Amino acid sequence: MAKIAYPFLSCFVVIFVISRLVYIIGKLTPWSNFPTYEFLSPDISTRLRLDSDATISASSDFGKLVRATPAGVFYPSSVEDIASLVKFSYGLPASFGIAARGRGHSVRGQAMAENGVVIEMRALDDRNNKNTDCGTNGSRIRVDFGINDGLMGWFADVGGEQLWIDVLGATVEQGLAPVSWTDYLYLSVGGTLSNAGISGQTFRYGPQISNVYELDVVTGRGELVTCSRQVSSELFYSVLGGLGQFGIITRARIALQPAPKRVKLVRMLYDDFSSFTRDQEQLISIHGDKDGMLEGLNYLEGSIIMHQSPPNNWRSSFFSPSHQSKIASLATPNGIIYCLEVAKYYDDSNSYTIDKELEGLLQGLSFLPGFIFTRDETFVDFLNRVRKGELELEAKGLWDVPHPWLNLFVPGSRILDFNSEAFASILAPQTKATGPFLLYPMLRNKWDDRMSAVIPDEDVFYTIGLLHSSRFDDWEEFEDQNEKILQFGEDKGMKIKQYLPHYVNMDGWKDHFGAQWERFCERKAMFDPRRILSPGQRIFN
Repeated sequence: MAKIAYPFLSCFVVIFVISRLVYIIGKLTPWSNFPTYEFLSPDISTRLRLDSDATISASSDFGKLVRATPAGVFYPSSVEDIASLVKFSYGLPASFGIAARGRGHSVRGQAMAENGVVIEMRALDDRNNKNTDCGTNGSRIRVDFGINDGLMGWFADVGGEQLWIDVLGATVEQGLAPVSWTDYLYLSVGGTLSNAGISGQTFRYGPQISNVYELDVVTGRGELVTCSRQVSSELFYSVLGGLGQFGIITRARIALQPAPKRVKLVRMLYDDFSSFTRDQEQLISIHGDKDGMLEGLNYLEGSIIMHQSPPNNWRSSFFSPSHQSKIASLATPNGIIYCLEVAKYYDDSNSYTIDKELEGLLQGLSFLPGFIFTRDETFVDFLNRVRKGELELEAKGLWDVPHPWLNLFVPGSRILDFNSEAFASILAPQTKATGPFLLYPMLRNKWDDRMSAVIPDEDVFYTIGLLHSSRFDDWEEFEDQNEKILQFGEDKGMKIKQYLPHYVNMDGWKDHFGAQWERFCERKAMFDPRRILSPGQRIFN
């Protein structure tokens, strides 16, 4: 854990630290008005750093587009530390904002707290910390078997600060794994559950928030509450996809299933967008047995290859050099190639039939003849595939750059319109190769409307991921491009929803939540009435 600047503070100095904190945020109040019984204890105050080394490190995020410097950074040694800090803030006449930070992988300052306090959740992962509730591998991950939601099965109790890569490592050791993932595993559990957690498995297993049995949450009142679908259910549904507005996730009980050993990957290329999306929707509709085969695919994602970008990118190096040359020879309308990637898991029990199973699933698809490519790899390597590209870019100094990303949910009925304008008219004419660009469908029935996450009101909708990387002197060009796409969607009444949303005023948030806005506000008043939590989202601040 990072070195703490104050090894011990007397009660005198505790008062000074808090007064200094309040002074910095411009809310200094006569000390006679403070509830003295709420002062942080000396043990808790030693975990609060006000030095510039700490605050500067918490003032930026993965996006590198926003800077917001906190007054202090808190390094908890236990969940109770977090509850004490939030309760202290709740008791102040003028409370400061508190943001929980996992990996800081937000792109527009969502995990920041300007002039407030950032909680470095990863401090809870100190494997040598005697105050942590250690489980598998000495971390706050524990694999167990029991009854959840009325069903008997395996689960993992996971600290909110844990990274999904560590969850994978701990569960695979016991032949198990969560069912739903994000494409990048070096993200915190609490962070992805506060948004939704999506990838190519979502069409089949639902987002990560649909695969949670139970949560421990520190509310905006400083209360530590265990909640589930049966107990404190309003808090449970609020927090999942709630953008950190209702509580800080300190533990999640995650559904597990037997982990496969290997993955068979297939990529197919298209030059026609209608065929590309039609095949995607056909594949995600396959359930149960088909002609004696086992049930459908485990994973499906589509992507866009522009004329100015190579078939491989930092997210995936699937294609061999000979494949890339073959792909480059394609002449397609607008210089766009559509790539469909699917995966089927297998192990010893179906290793001899996996090829036949895939052949049956892909029969009748409309990809370009001769442009189908296969690959076989371990389950862990498949899930952790993005890490390799990240390390390669880090070695070249090309990872720590601005990332003006745009992530959207587009109704299935409007996806052809989106392609003709956003991809063909706005993105294709650009000369800069910044991708990757993702596009793949999801099913509404895999989501729970009681949760806070917002999706289009159609049975099938698409996630769009424009994962730009830029230089520090040109990121605004991509932001302008993103704004054109958003404006197009609004002008055409497409009812697009942002994933990892960002709006500059409350009207934008009201439009985002639509009919759910009133419920969202009611939940905020119930669980965080002082509006302390996640100020970086800029919903109520």
